[in-house]
Parts: sequence; structure tokens; C-alpha cells
Amino acid sequence: MYPDSLKQLIESFKYLPGIGEKTAERLAFAVFDMESDKVNCFVESMINVKNKIHYCSKCYNLTENDICSICADNNRDSSVLCVVEDVKSVLLFERLGTFGGYYHVLSGLISPLDGINPEDIGIDKLINRVKENKFNEIILAFKPSIEGETTALYIKKILEGLNITVTKIASGIPIGADMEYIDALTLERALRDRQEIS
Repeated sequence: MYPDSLKQLIESFKYLPGIGEKTAERLAFAVFDMESDKVNCFVESMINVKNKIHYCSKCYNLTENDICSICADNNRDSSVLCVVEDVKSVLLFERLGTFGGYYHVLSGLISPLDGINPEDIGIDKLINRVKENKFNEIILAFKPSIEGETTALYIKKILEGLNITVTKIASGIPIGADMEYIDALTLERALRDRQEIS
């Protein structure tokens, strides 16, 4: 129905997550309607992302240099390391602007049911980094799930005896949530992790 080059572009857009046939068609026609300089800029941006961006040699965040801008910032608190499951988590914390320490990015979370073991997510790199630096606290910032709990418990056990405080971010009932829609696990954790009102 479509010319071959347009069909190929539609199929290419379908490689992207969450893009189905209809959305791929809309995107392909949007590209067709774009001015040539904008299309060239779009293509160049994709090529640059693929060719220039790699993982930071210290924390495994994304960067175009050997180390990322966060690791290169000497004004950050070198006593605290926040461990996250992916690069997007670093961006979330940085947008908040409330954390001033350093990060370490894992390649996901431990999930034995999916065949994902500690060695698959780079925990050995984390352990090496912790042993080489003088962190006073390791914050584990994982999503509240079985995989997040498993990963947190594993890291806590591995770091025992290193005289480092290991904490995890609090989880519980989100602000504005209706109690009747809160799942049992979230409610249980919110109750268990309750704090004195000050």
C-alpha cells in the first residue's frame, strides 16, 4: 500500500518500545512532512546517541566522556553512595535536586525467576567501588518489589563487616492515594516503617 521507503520507516519505528502499527504510521508521515534540515538533525541525533554515549567508568551512568558530570563534580558528598537499578533513576533523583552524594547504577535487579543473578547486574563492580572508597552510607534506592527486596538483601549481606551503614529509601502509601486501592504489601510496609510524628 505504501512506497517501500515509507514501509521501511514504519517498520523501523516499530522497533521502539510502545510503538504499534498506527503510531509508527503517524511518525513516518510526520517525518515525511518535516523540512529536510529537521530530518537531518533528527538522523544525526540518533547516530550521535549510538556512537558517542557510553557508560561512565565509575558509576555506569550515561556520558560522552570517561566519567559522567556527577562523578566529575568534587563538590558532592563523597561519604554517601546511592545505588539505583538504572540510569533513569539517576535522572529522577537529580531532577528532585535533594541528593548531593554520588550514584552507582546497576544493570537491573536480581530476579532468579527470570534467570537474572547478581553477576548479571554488576554487583561485583559495586562491591569493588565500595571497597576502594570511603563511603559512610550506602543508600539502596530500588523500586518496592520482590526483585528490589532481593537485591537489597543481597547487597546488605555482601557489605556486612565493612563498617558501612546500609539504608534503603522508604516506601509506603503515596500522598493523595485512596486507602481502599492500596495493595496489601504496600500497606504492610507503610505500617512496618511507620515513624514518630515530630
